[in-house]
Amino acid sequence: MFDWLARKGEANAPARVPLAFLQDVRGRGADVPRSYEARVWAAMHENPVAARALRLVAEAVGAAPLVIEGGDGDVSALLSAPNPRASGSAFLERLAAHLVLHGNAYVEAAEGGTGKAAELYTLAPERVRIETDAQGWPAAFLYQTGTSEVRLSAPVDDAAGVLHLRSLSPCDDLYGLGALEAASGAVAAHNEAARWNRALLANSARPSGALVFEPKDGGHELSAEQLSRLRGELDEGFAGARRAGRPLLLEGGLKWQAMAMSPADMDFAAGQAAAARDIALALGVPPMLLGLPGDNTYANYAEANRALWRLTVLPLAGRICEALTEWLKFWWADAAVRVDLDKVHALSADRAEMWKRVSAADFLTADEKKRVLGIA
Repeated sequence: MFDWLARKGEANAPARVPLAFLQDVRGRGADVPRSYEARVWAAMHENPVAARALRLVAEAVGAAPLVIEGGDGDVSALLSAPNPRASGSAFLERLAAHLVLHGNAYVEAAEGGTGKAAELYTLAPERVRIETDAQGWPAAFLYQTGTSEVRLSAPVDDAAGVLHLRSLSPCDDLYGLGALEAASGAVAAHNEAARWNRALLANSARPSGALVFEPKDGGHELSAEQLSRLRGELDEGFAGARRAGRPLLLEGGLKWQAMAMSPADMDFAAGQAAAARDIALALGVPPMLLGLPGDNTYANYAEANRALWRLTVLPLAGRICEALTEWLKFWWADAAVRVDLDKVHALSADRAEMWKRVSAADFLTADEKKRVLGIA
């Protein structure tokens, strides 16, 4: 009977969560920032690789040539100047940055006197929270401003609401997964290597040596006051890059013993380069475009730039244009936004090769060739 009661109690008991999972949900160390704001600060304010990689992607999306149709020019005018504080390129650049880093991007429309969208504003994704209904569908967006929250409507049949763009997240039905989540570990490692490097440079790039106290006959150990005074004199007179190489004057009983680091101990540069490549990989930028050493994946700079556009910029810009097209159809049924591939300079070599192959196709008529090239 007691065995049956014990088994019944174990069956009704809640599932136990491993202690390691409670301590660290994502399996990272304590030195990796947890909050989104801290990760953005570590990546964009402290890490040159992440900052440059994101700017390459976001600025390329903002500068992508677009074909904007619908509304007798109203859609083109709206996307050219979405609001008084941002131009069209800055608007798209900010959307791309939010989508890459956070995995979510939000756009709110301000309607004018005609009942159509007159201004578009991007919302900070870390301040937005999705409120769901009883079935789990998004019912509203809650935007935090200071200590209060503003309730914004979600897209339904009779209202445009707030546009929500999100990247792929296999484990979440409401929110997207940003690249910063995967790159945060590499960013932390790269930043730590940079701090290590600065610390070494501030101390002559090596632990220069040690002071060994060798008292003479009948001598005693250094007192706490003498030890504190000696450390203070070393910090003030010999530490730092500007004081490197200064001669050291020793008192009686002190002996200087030189020290050095082995090549294996100095191999932090290789680890920093590996972390930099991981950051570039997470953000979808070929390492060659960031000037990272030891990467020969692409034959030349032009090929790497073409890969950036083909694999990262165009899919991201296409996702944004598709979402804007479907959203703007609430006000303009004939709205259409897409990237004009014929005007992308990075793909000029691909277009030249295409024109060459089509021109050499003798079995096609002139009109058929125009249709293949999309100019008829």
